[in-house]
Amino acid sequence: MGKGTRTTVTRPGVSRHSSLREVLVECAKTFGLVLFYYCFSISITFYNKAVLKGFHYPLSMTMCHFATNFVTAGVVRKVMQVYTGEKRVTLSWKQYIHRVGLTGLASSMDIGLSNWSFLYITVSLYTMSKSTCIIFILGFAILFKLEKPRCSLVIVILLIAAGLFMFTYKSTHFNLEGFILVMTASVLGGLRWTLTQILTQKQEIGLHNPIDVIYHLTPVMMVGLFPLMVYNEGLPISLEEQLFRYHSLHIVMLTVGKIMLGATLAFMLGMSEFLLLHHTSSLTLSVSGIFKEIWTLLIDHFLNGTEMAPVNIIGCIICIAGITLHVVLKATHSKENTKPSEETRQNPNSLEMLIINGDANPGSDEEEEEEVIYAHR
Repeated sequence: MGKGTRTTVTRPGVSRHSSLREVLVECAKTFGLVLFYYCFSISITFYNKAVLKGFHYPLSMTMCHFATNFVTAGVVRKVMQVYTGEKRVTLSWKQYIHRVGLTGLASSMDIGLSNWSFLYITVSLYTMSKSTCIIFILGFAILFKLEKPRCSLVIVILLIAAGLFMFTYKSTHFNLEGFILVMTASVLGGLRWTLTQILTQKQEIGLHNPIDVIYHLTPVMMVGLFPLMVYNEGLPISLEEQLFRYHSLHIVMLTVGKIMLGATLAFMLGMSEFLLLHHTSSLTLSVSGIFKEIWTLLIDHFLNGTEMAPVNIIGCIICIAGITLHVVLKATHSKENTKPSEETRQNPNSLEMLIINGDANPGSDEEEEEEVIYAHR
């Protein structure tokens, strides 16, 4: 052995100890991110429901959320630009109208109608009804050739549809108007996330970061929701004593504070989903979404006293079983796919994706399959 040559001997015990520590750290980080995601996802559902009990203007509240998210995204983009020294992507008007327009309109109607339904239905019915969004995501994904038709998809759709029917069958808290609103939102949610996936897959557009997506989508979302808001709530809210015809500044500040807190929760929900995806995987978010649904139903039962008949409970179990089956099938199918492209590996900010109820971007235009993430807003 020549002079100056050193041989490093690694003791097996030290190596195992180091590996165990890394696993524990990774588990702790994942657990913390899941809790972070649960905190905002579950909180915004119950918070919006509580706010709308005293403030009966869901579309106006949603419009304020959109405006706040746009301003916040703009500020964060500017901070990121100063910190990294790299200019953030900004679409041309032609790209903006052709690429973002329909996605923004579908997003605005999805979120707006979802919040509107809270005036009429319980959190439990809302949660289970919105779970059907996965059916429409699959339908639109097949329509746009993002997903190949398979027999397993038919089984998933039948399980979720049958579960929802049993959950709503003779429900004491069933309201037809609210149910129609939330199911329409679910259909639009399927279109929304399918179009969002297509949008983020286009490499020439460059919308791979969730902040950039929020920044570009929210103006269209505000424009899309504004006519419906004015038509349904324009006159009543202009006469509302909590805002424009106030008798006490304290009441106005309290109302504005409640709306702004909801907007903050909405923005942080998007960030918590992205952080969970960025540091773990879309499968982790999918599985987390399933357990989040269960926790939401349990919290609604103990917090609001929502009662369910045995047939409703069985329907809930069948619906969640359908969602779980889909996650398992996607996880199994993903193992058969090829490894990620070099571009995906080199771009950790590729939007796997910022999703409240929908599909994750697989990160390559050549891939026909998407990771369906069941998380919900």
